[in-house]
Amino acid sequence: MLYNRMMIQRLCVFCGSNPGARPEYADAARTVGRLLCRNGIELIYGGGDVGLMGILANACLQEGGRVIGVIPRFLAEKEIAHRGLTELHIVDSMHQRKALMGDLSDAFLAMPGGFGTWEELLEVLTWSQLGMIQRKTCAVLNVAGYYDALLAQVARAAEDGFVRDAHRNLLLSDVDP
Repeated sequence: MLYNRMMIQRLCVFCGSNPGARPEYADAARTVGRLLCRNGIELIYGGGDVGLMGILANACLQEGGRVIGVIPRFLAEKEIAHRGLTELHIVDSMHQRKALMGDLSDAFLAMPGGFGTWEELLEVLTWSQLGMIQRKTCAVLNVAGYYDALLAQVARAAEDGFVRDAHRNLLLSDVDP
């Protein structure tokens, strides 16, 4: 079962701890942060005050939104943790971080980011595919074609028989926040 917009009260957003090389990435993070607040949706994210994560959280907070961060202790101790959030959960490991973010969220969105963003997206997408851990909507915001190659790989995997057609549609994509 995919969630519709009315059912999403908390959206988990995965995105880069760097701002990226294109201004469109930061613009999209600000837009998503503002839209979440304006639609009464709480933001769940990695708890950082850097890169797209910080831009996203600050945009949501500036609009008066609720922002819940989940960060492992080793990152919080490097003073990367955002100290102005509605809630900040400090956990012991990356595994605990992902599990708590999954428990707190109704759906997932990946914005541009690196290995960590991709790994988080693919893990929750796999959870939805298996259906035993969760069945929550997963999507990518394809800013400036950032996820074109991933979407092409998903299509290739389906064509080559590694992803069933029913599961291919578990990953939604759009260019407009």
